Amino acid sequence: MNSTLEDLLAHAPVVTDGAIGTELQARGLANGECPDTWNLERPSEVEDLARAYVESGSEVVLTNTFRSNRIALQTLGMVDRLEEMNRAAVDIARRASQGRARIFASLGPCGKLLVMGEVAADEVRSAFAEQAGILSSSGVVGFVIETMADVEEARVAVEAVKPFGRPVVISFVFDSGKNRDRTMTGVTPEQAAQELTAAGADVIGANCALGIEAYVPICRRLRASTDQPIWIKPNAGLPELVDGKVRYPATPEAFVSFVPALLEAGASFVGGCCGTNPQFVRAMSETVRRWRSSGTI
Repeated sequence: MNSTLEDLLAHAPVVTDGAIGTELQARGLANGECPDTWNLERPSEVEDLARAYVESGSEVVLTNTFRSNRIALQTLGMVDRLEEMNRAAVDIARRASQGRARIFASLGPCGKLLVMGEVAADEVRSAFAEQAGILSSSGVVGFVIETMADVEEARVAVEAVKPFGRPVVISFVFDSGKNRDRTMTGVTPEQAAQELTAAGADVIGANCALGIEAYVPICRRLRASTDQPIWIKPNAGLPELVDGKVRYPATPEAFVSFVPALLEAGASFVGGCCGTNPQFVRAMSETVRRWRSSGTI
């Protein structure tokens, strides 16, 4: 096991961070605007958010690079700023963490469906390897390939970033099917865990789409399907449209009330996705601290 991962898991469960996109929207990011552009246009806002997570108890913070791969940036007409955007994100996270949290890179889907033939596997592999190379040389200690729906894209992504020698987290979004326990392309937790463990992922997980209570059984199924640590970052409930704006209904107190069940289900890393903020992380950190001291709440 990678030494970074060993160090973190030595005092598991580990508290990660909360949302980036929805929190930047609360600070003025326009709907449809790429959050990653703020690494260059409004870096102080991104840094303030990351610092707030660290001060609230995040032991792992992610870079603001979810869409900073070549394929996604081509669609946005910003591929010429790819390297600048990624390097700036790592610098921002480093300043914010001040050595108090580990910096993992966020790598999102390429934006085109490999399973539907919209893009070739070699192009996807090249895009992930390019981004990972920049992030690795900039100083990240791990990769989080997150919000994945296609098991083949996830496999290609893991294979592309493994050579850089950092721990690799692969995280799927389960929000489809009759029971909302499959990805958009029909991948089950069992399939995701088994196939990506075989592909070399160091941590298997789930994020986004659902509230924390729905991820407890998914976490349990992931835990039963792999020996690798489990990473879970749920949303603050299901999004609602209120006065023309998307809102997430869960409070920090309601959210963390399910953290013990998530830990009992086998989660080694816990954090939040859309709708969560530093208050959620602070509440999670306090809950995890009690768990570490007693093994229960």
